[in-house]
Amino acid sequence: MRMHFEIEGGDFTAAGRASSEVKKTLKQFNIPPEVLRKVAIALYEAEMNVVAHAWSGTMDAEILPDGINVVMEDKGPGIEDIERAMEEGFSTATEEVRQMGFGAGMGLPNIRKNSDRMVLTSTPGVGTRLEITVAF
Repeated sequence: MRMHFEIEGGDFTAAGRASSEVKKTLKQFNIPPEVLRKVAIALYEAEMNVVAHAWSGTMDAEILPDGINVVMEDKGPGIEDIERAMEEGFSTATEEVRQMGFGAGMGLPNIRKNSDRMVLTSTPGVGTRLEITVAF
């Protein structure tokens, strides 16, 4: 099963809708709660990164019998230093985003902790691609 979502950068009122839809769908497949939790955390963090840092993006989820593969792609400023961005607490979020309670620098580390496979690539000034796999 495939699911596709458009994500608008800066739209915090819609933030989390795509990841919630995926979670709701997975619940119908009786995925174990601990796996559902991992997927929900990883996808929410990825979606919030698009909303907080990019101009626009997409989430494409493929639900397979043995897991879920998700590709997040955005158009935005990209990530200058991926290694640094993976450090807990490092953030390039604006003050406005931080005042809303986001941008603590835990998004990418939380995605890594809650996924079985994570591949992050980025081109500064163009955008970022994130591939996430969580096994069932």
